[in-house]
Amino acid sequence: MLEAIRSRGRRKFTKVISCDGRRALNNLIKCTPVLNMSDDESMGGDLFQEPEGYFKPEEEPTFVKHQMLNGNELQLRLVGHNPLWGHLLWNAGRTLADFLETNCDRLTQGKTVLELGAGAGLPSLICAVKGAKQTVVTDYPDPDLVENLRYNVEHCNQLPSPRNIEAEGYLWGALAAEIAQHLPKADQTEGFDLLILADLLFNHSEHRKLVSTVQQTLKKSINAQALVFFTPYRPWLLEKDLAFFDLARSEGFNVEKIFEKTMEKVMFEEDPGDELLRRTVFGYSLRWSQEHIKQR
Repeated sequence: MLEAIRSRGRRKFTKVISCDGRRALNNLIKCTPVLNMSDDESMGGDLFQEPEGYFKPEEEPTFVKHQMLNGNELQLRLVGHNPLWGHLLWNAGRTLADFLETNCDRLTQGKTVLELGAGAGLPSLICAVKGAKQTVVTDYPDPDLVENLRYNVEHCNQLPSPRNIEAEGYLWGALAAEIAQHLPKADQTEGFDLLILADLLFNHSEHRKLVSTVQQTLKKSINAQALVFFTPYRPWLLEKDLAFFDLARSEGFNVEKIFEKTMEKVMFEEDPGDELLRRTVFGYSLRWSQEHIKQR
């Protein structure tokens, strides 16, 4: 199955490199001693001066709505433009939220849940609303991202009381003991029933750290699983996206494709590459192999 998907993603691509060093170069030139020049030889100004309005002001947070399958509506705040991509509500997050709601009886009710790289935290909020025992929603420990997650938790009026969800900063691959402290004491040494990874596989350099975190946090149980949903937004790199699952297998997980949905529109219309792949959300389940469960 993976090989069939891989064959759809082999495309030629153009690599674009951004240039952010002009300000540093400009400062370097200003601090470098220069020979005296006549007025005719002088450039008469700052050679590397950016045009007015080149540096845009920091963007304000935005709000988006997600309609649940039961008709209820969640409003989510997204951070302003963020290099860690927290300013977007990704297709895999929306799709996985619907998948969790549809299958809440077996996936969320009474379960302990951990989401990695959560962005606005939509799938985690769905889990909490649909009866999770405890949910921990995490993203990179950037103050803006974590504060925004906590904002969405605090402003979700559909959560039960007492609240069953906590937001925390977490660096993939780091020790997860602090995350486990949000679980009831009886569960802290066991791990989570359900892990959520939505649109994270494009971070190819972080695959090993992601797998390490799954190893640390997923309960050693036949029923525990990590749901990995993603869209190959760069189809020419699909092979590298799918390498995550090869790594997971090598570390003791069984990998199964469980979901595929083609969206009506691509998320980034101007992007290159196979449009069908860029509109498709793939879903996989990772479970511990029987051998690793026995070694518990």
